[in-house]
Amino acid sequence: MSDSISTLAELKAMTAAAVPARNRLAYLFDNGEYTELNPYAKCGSGLSGVVTAYGYVEGNPVYAFSQDISVNSGALTKVQADKIAKILDMAAATGVPVVGIYDSFGADLNDSFGAMSAYGELLMRVSNLSGVVPQIAVVAGTCAGTAAMLAESADFTVITEDSELYVAPNSDIKNLAENAAANGTACIVAKDDNAAIEAAKNILSKLPQNNLSPVPMYEFEVPDSVFGSVAPSQAEAVFDKGSLTELYADYGKASYTALATLGGVAVGVVATNKTADKLTADDCSKIARFVRTCDAYALPVITLVDTEGFAADDETEAAGAVKSMTKLAHAYAEATTIKLAVVTGKAYGPAYIALAGKGANADMTYAVPNAVISPLNPLAAVEFLSHDQLKRADNLTAKRNELAGQYVAEQASAVAAAEKNSLDDIVEGNQVRDTLISSIEIMAGKRVSRLPKKHSNIQL
Repeated sequence: MSDSISTLAELKAMTAAAVPARNRLAYLFDNGEYTELNPYAKCGSGLSGVVTAYGYVEGNPVYAFSQDISVNSGALTKVQADKIAKILDMAAATGVPVVGIYDSFGADLNDSFGAMSAYGELLMRVSNLSGVVPQIAVVAGTCAGTAAMLAESADFTVITEDSELYVAPNSDIKNLAENAAANGTACIVAKDDNAAIEAAKNILSKLPQNNLSPVPMYEFEVPDSVFGSVAPSQAEAVFDKGSLTELYADYGKASYTALATLGGVAVGVVATNKTADKLTADDCSKIARFVRTCDAYALPVITLVDTEGFAADDETEAAGAVKSMTKLAHAYAEATTIKLAVVTGKAYGPAYIALAGKGANADMTYAVPNAVISPLNPLAAVEFLSHDQLKRADNLTAKRNELAGQYVAEQASAVAAAEKNSLDDIVEGNQVRDTLISSIEIMAGKRVSRLPKKHSNIQL
């Protein structure tokens, strides 16, 4: 009897130890309170190397796991994988979000085949859960090999600035966190553990509990900013004060993606930035992924368009630019959530069709009075339409600019687009916010049925 008590006492002492894994969970859950699952599960002579738990984040239930680097370097074993699998299965059964905190040097090489099988089972579960409940990955240390694939399978991945996220070891890349942000692997780079978990909590707060739950609604304040001409200032003037959470800021810099609230309703925000270059393959991938994530959880997507279009040069074409553009258009066209677009400046050709066109993408399309909507850049358009006049011009540049101005006024203005039924309305800048709020309210009951199929075959 005394041996049993001693063993239990030892287990309790082991599980009560103050380690980073538990500290991170305490910061995640409200008031630092959570219920640990299978706390005494052991692998060999030590614990499992992961803490799994449930609790509340801002009053909503959340499941979480946090790898324990203090136990065998957090190495993944069959026991650890079983604990994580249980969390994922419970999330699937109850429709509750999952936060995974990664800090491990990889698989346990003492049982390499068991670890590989365990990784496969976890990848299957995470993939099957994708689009059902929100999954947030926080990389708070080393996340290598297949574990990196697990983290990146989440809806959003947050990484601390001194963490490492990689598949292949011995890379020459000096700062792996910065690299993860630059290539779109991580949506946010945070200063430390607490900042990373705070970012994860912020993202969670703007997502529904699952794909069948209503979108979150909050009290809100109107923005202080005045509607401007450059993203993200446009967004700051449209969406609720202090509600914008920018994601993937260092990836695809000609575009802007964020979660926010509008009139208290959680929404996804896409904006193009006319001060940057034209949209690149990175921008297309960034926006497409974001739109598909919003659509999975029925978050309305608000797109603010001000761009001359997609980059067009030899390098871009060699990289398969049309594939990236098609991926972007596919993501918008496939999405059945509420989609509203506002042309706040320029919208030329394929970019207008993909981002704001009424034909396949936007439920409602608006434009400010000075918007320019054209199948081509106006300067290019006059080369086709007014070639003879340009040939006779004494000052070619001046004549081209003059004709381009006439073209915009007569054929590419917001009024011209509205007359051709390409816009639902023309709104002043100070009316954009109210117009969008009204549109979301009237479309709250949107229902769309697609053709029966297993899944679409989007370009990747």
